[in-house]
Amino acid sequence: MAESNQKQYQIKIKEETEQGVYANAVSVHINNNECVLDMAYLIPNPSPDATPTLKLVSRINMNHKTAESFLKALSNAILDWKNKNQDQQQ
Repeated sequence: MAESNQKQYQIKIKEETEQGVYANAVSVHINNNECVLDMAYLIPNPSPDATPTLKLVSRINMNHKTAESFLKALSNAILDWKNKNQDQQQ
């Protein structure tokens, strides 16, 4: 079995951040220096003709290397989740 060279980290979370925020929309902006993720909440509109409104709930700025690591971590987490749910449905 191969040994993992990954470091272990302890994450400290402020109490007001601990619950997180809900986002159901994301916008990605990339330039030469950074990647910016704007996480937003699409506010339900009772009127079908009304312009959809997004409320920005969080902005995440990261360099390209961190963005690539984030993409890999998110892809692996989703793949693990899909595999786990596929096993439960069989």
